[in-house]
Amino acid sequence: MFSFPLDDDAELRLLGPWHAEALFACVEENREYLASRTFIADRVRDLTGARRLLQEYTRQHVRDTGHYGGIWLNGHLVGAAMFRSFDPCMATAEVGAWLVPEAHGRRLATQALRHLIDWAINQRGIQRVQLQTSPRNTHGRSLARRLGMTYEGTLRSAVMVNGVRHDSDVWAVLAHEWSAPPTEEK
Repeated sequence: MFSFPLDDDAELRLLGPWHAEALFACVEENREYLASRTFIADRVRDLTGARRLLQEYTRQHVRDTGHYGGIWLNGHLVGAAMFRSFDPCMATAEVGAWLVPEAHGRRLATQALRHLIDWAINQRGIQRVQLQTSPRNTHGRSLARRLGMTYEGTLRSAVMVNGVRHDSDVWAVLAHEWSAPPTEEK
């Protein structure tokens, strides 16, 4: 799980605090785009914020309650795929992902999350994996569909981004529904 090839020139690798500069540079260069789609721009306002986020996920990784992987394309950080929460006792997890614009269209987030979900269900016995996304995020909804997830409903005013409350759509897949569908849509 800690390093996984996504295609010939892309891979998913666990991120740690030593990647703070790469994370901050990636977010800063794409701040306006990311701010409209994900919490990452709000959390990573400077190098200290990047380091703090990665330290938080490193602590979660050690406690086995969350994991944060960088999506690298040709040696450059272009996004992330993560377990926002991971609870082996309850056998539940929540995944998330984000990509910069130039990384779209290659199905990198789909492949990364497919790997994480497959590992969680088949190696760790997780029974339910969910993904939350903004109702306006067409990429997020398409991603959930490609992963074979079922739309379960909308949590009203559930997420705060830049001081504003937003709704969040909940999608999920259960272990008995999961078959790690092929990467390409037919």
